[in-house]
Amino acid sequence: MSGWARIQRAVGAADASLMADEVLRLGAEERREVARRLRPYIREAREAAHTRFEEARRRAEAEAERARLAFVRERMDQGMAEEAAERRWWAGPFHHHEQHVDWTARGDWIGPLRVAGAGTLGGAAAVADWLLRRDFSEWGQRMPFKPLLRVIAARPAQWQADLAVHLAGRLRGTRPQLDNGTVALALELLRRTGAEPPGHEPLVVAWVSSEPDLAGDPLARHLIPRLFEAEGVGRALRDDRIDAPAGRSWLRALTEAAPVDRELLVEGCVRRFLRGGSATDLRFFVRLHDLLDPAPTQERVRDYLRLLPAAPGPVADLALRRLRAPGVALSGEEVNEAVAALLFRSESKLVRAGLTLLDQAARDAADDLDHLAPALASAFLCESYEVRERSVRWAVKHARRFSPAGAETVREAAAVLPPDLAARLIPAYGQVEPDAPLVDAFEPGTLPAFEAPGRHPLGPAVENLAGTFRNLHHEFTFERWLDGFVRLPGSRKPPAETTDLYRPDQWHRLEQWTEALLREATAPGQELPVPGGGRSGRPAHEPEGRAAESPERPAILAPGVRRGLATSFAEPGLVLGGTERLDTEQQQEGGQPFLSLTRKNRLPSPALVSPPHYAMLQRCAEIHAALQEGTLPPYLLATPTHTSGHVDPDELVTRLAGYERDGVQPLPADLGQALLRLPREVDPGVAARAARLTSEAGATLVRWLKDRPEPETSVEWSTAYGRRPRARIRQEPTGLAFVDALFCDPPRHPSSRHGSYESWWWLVLPSDREVVAMHLMPRTYKDWPVPNRLHPYVTRLCHQDGPAGAGMALLLAMLLTDHGWNADHSRDLVLRAVATNALPATECGRQLGWCLRLHDIKPSEVLRALDECARRGAHQEVWQIMTGLLAVFLPGPGERAGTAHTRALEFALEKAGWAGARGVIPEVADIAARTGSSGFIRAARSLHDHLSG
Repeated sequence: MSGWARIQRAVGAADASLMADEVLRLGAEERREVARRLRPYIREAREAAHTRFEEARRRAEAEAERARLAFVRERMDQGMAEEAAERRWWAGPFHHHEQHVDWTARGDWIGPLRVAGAGTLGGAAAVADWLLRRDFSEWGQRMPFKPLLRVIAARPAQWQADLAVHLAGRLRGTRPQLDNGTVALALELLRRTGAEPPGHEPLVVAWVSSEPDLAGDPLARHLIPRLFEAEGVGRALRDDRIDAPAGRSWLRALTEAAPVDRELLVEGCVRRFLRGGSATDLRFFVRLHDLLDPAPTQERVRDYLRLLPAAPGPVADLALRRLRAPGVALSGEEVNEAVAALLFRSESKLVRAGLTLLDQAARDAADDLDHLAPALASAFLCESYEVRERSVRWAVKHARRFSPAGAETVREAAAVLPPDLAARLIPAYGQVEPDAPLVDAFEPGTLPAFEAPGRHPLGPAVENLAGTFRNLHHEFTFERWLDGFVRLPGSRKPPAETTDLYRPDQWHRLEQWTEALLREATAPGQELPVPGGGRSGRPAHEPEGRAAESPERPAILAPGVRRGLATSFAEPGLVLGGTERLDTEQQQEGGQPFLSLTRKNRLPSPALVSPPHYAMLQRCAEIHAALQEGTLPPYLLATPTHTSGHVDPDELVTRLAGYERDGVQPLPADLGQALLRLPREVDPGVAARAARLTSEAGATLVRWLKDRPEPETSVEWSTAYGRRPRARIRQEPTGLAFVDALFCDPPRHPSSRHGSYESWWWLVLPSDREVVAMHLMPRTYKDWPVPNRLHPYVTRLCHQDGPAGAGMALLLAMLLTDHGWNADHSRDLVLRAVATNALPATECGRQLGWCLRLHDIKPSEVLRALDECARRGAHQEVWQIMTGLLAVFLPGPGERAGTAHTRALEFALEKAGWAGARGVIPEVADIAARTGSSGFIRAARSLHDHLSG
């Protein structure tokens, strides 16, 4: 058998040890032939291994299938049904046939090929490339360590050293290389050959990722000095501890068995600290330095001083401990430098340590303290009030130890102190002249100009009804389609395509109703009658239970919607039950009365869709019923006349007059929708014309024009963290069920269909944007804190009619919490609301305060958004928002104040200055009256003094 044939046999056997034997038997010519044929052979070897694996997998699957059939037959013989036996098989551990297949066999060709290349390829660089080929690494196969070392050991010594250096240079310090044996092979070759490790940082990281054996490792003397220079070493050893299991602790190995001087290790740690890095990267070196515990030396004082200002906290703490160690004497200049560095750090522990260092220096000083005056001046500049107060006490305590020149330095430095602290220095140092206050450079901006949607005449009725009944996506198409269906009988043609319309019990979508209207108009009677009233598409042979799966569903209606509901709901085919409980105390969760709506047509329960959505479906249902009964009016009252969604009052009077002349009875939902689409301002002449109408619908119009309903809205918040707020709408019944059902609370827990047709809701209530906002709230709040879906709705609401209340306030508050990709767009919408007088600013602040209290929102992001809005021209409104926010957000008695509360007070003080605000905020006044000197109380006092000044 030829040498190449023996190599192929070893690959097919997936045996790296056999491959090493065969390679070592090759002659020179055979070795060259194998080296030439290895690379083209990779594909063949891979496909052969995959074929072997697939055959093994098929055998395992066949064995598992036989076992399954035997299992099922055995259970069936015991009396179990076949389906039950199948389920038992698949539910139990019986089918895990994959355990019979070795999935690593797909790559078992790699190890032998690696050995073959290592023993036959010519150059060391070529062998390094071969061992680390991408084809080999993608299968996660480990290096065949011993077989590789056997064939490499047969090569010349210099060649082996070159290979060791090449492999070491290819290390990346990654977990895969550590796991697959690459690191172990490279390090072992370096140790065996005695080659000097290359200056490659990942090599050092790879070395420290393995267990240390510094006493017997020839690499230690080369690589230990590089520990402090190579990036990644600290991160790799971040969790290393002295008490780790034996043989695994680098801290123990370096402090007990390192073949280098301990002073070299200390110097290395200090150099590493001075190079900088994160706390994670330097954690290991801090522990090592503490374990080495070097004796204090005056020579390292400068190094430790350099670490105080900006080193990570653990490193700065270490440097401070070394500076305060026995035997270290700091000069006045060095004390000043250390105190100045520590007082400007953010860690309170280090700041306090700076003052302690100042105390120690004062105790150690034998003469005056003039040399400490610069350090005291640094303490006066500290942002922390507590640090300033303590430094003032220190200055008063040691006032007699300053010479006149030193006292003058202290007095000049005290000019930056708050007035109350500066006053404490006056008896000891004389009058302190405060620095001139900074001039507020704020200049009010100009609100951006926002283009309002045009108010144009609405387009004509749709004539191609059959071709457009499913294309209602444009906001006005639905209204124009209904107008065309009622006004143009000749356009009613069979739909261009039909669906299985009559199988569902309920029609939730407008497209279902438009198709039903066309089919009823062109082929009446397709729906089979249902015994007991109404019409249904349920086939006569279908079991009764299918059509009556859920005939009754709870509907949430506001308290007070009582009179006239049963009569009005009967018009579209609904029977209202449970009205006897409306005037009792019996209520559902959340305080809502329980009503039942029994469906006599295909309208869904009002509990399943939003009230505006249900209103659109109800209009379709009454047109469908009128078509079946032959009472369809010649035109609709509610078709908008303008793209604002409004009906011109004069046009509505004309439409009602035409009804009276022809003896036509208005459809109840159509009339209610027409009234809701009237603008809020109506010409007196139009009202006079309406008064001359004689029908009941005319009288209803007159009452509407004279006393338009104005719902009261509110938002109720639970004190439980993370709970949703509840939208409340209160309105005395109007007697118009269509209107009363819209002027009621939205469902607290909306269904999946609640958000359907949201972009059209404004057309249902074009003069009541606050009611639209309240109905939007449950759905949008469910998806919060990603308020992107709010943008189109809030844009439209800003230009609608009607007052803005708690609903609009909460939607805009949600936008102010946005800090994602669309944060700029959200802030623009808040400015749009300001420009269109749609922002109830104080109420928005209250809702924002509840959002901050009860949800995981960063106050800093909210204040950043408010600051931007203020700088862009909304500074007055931002101040009003802050008055509402502080009233809710500030902690009450028994609650703990945090830095966010202090920052909110400081922000409010700044914005009060911009707005020229005056007037007491009770919640701020209560905090300002408390005893104490915390930053929170001081901020409240500053704001209160400004507002009451």
